[in-house]
Amino acid sequence: MNLSLLLAYMLAILLLLMTPGPVVALITGTAARHGYRRAFATVVGTNAASLVLIALAALMLTGLVSLNPLSLQVAGLLGSLFIGVIAWRGLRAATSATAHRPAAQGGLLKGFVVGISNPKDILFFAALFPQFIAITPDLSSSLITLALVWMAFDFAVLAFYIITVKRWLPGAHQQRLERISMLMLLLTALAGAFYNLRQLLL
Repeated sequence: MNLSLLLAYMLAILLLLMTPGPVVALITGTAARHGYRRAFATVVGTNAASLVLIALAALMLTGLVSLNPLSLQVAGLLGSLFIGVIAWRGLRAATSATAHRPAAQGGLLKGFVVGISNPKDILFFAALFPQFIAITPDLSSSLITLALVWMAFDFAVLAFYIITVKRWLPGAHQQRLERISMLMLLLTALAGAFYNLRQLLL
């Protein structure tokens, strides 16, 4: 095993996962409003999305799948719209003083959809992931190793965010964080929709 390449991969995914994005915004907002159980269910959904992206990267590496740029842009646009709907509902619930029943945020399905349409993850698995495939001489072993390392780091980083929100942020700050998280999610969705729509119209 190429240990230097493995360490470089670990550093790359750690930096990627620690950088705030749609997944982190959804996880922290869900943790602030609904607590540990729903937040960790959301993590399971985002992890499942990562496995799908890893599988697609593996199929592209082996030449079994060739993705049309148009299909990626359409999927990106639909994903951005879905993220926007989640963010808008979450933002309305977070800013409504009269809401008796909190709107459901996060969860397995929402985590999966946000994860599968996350621009950071798509870019990573399409462009950077193949650079680490020589971690072992065997393609299958490399893919399994890279996938397991990704899953472990992904779960650890997102769990850190959840625990930080629930244990070290007072209730008032949790509500503020929830609003900020949903606003970030909405801005990400708008930026993603604008970019993909622009690419489709060019």
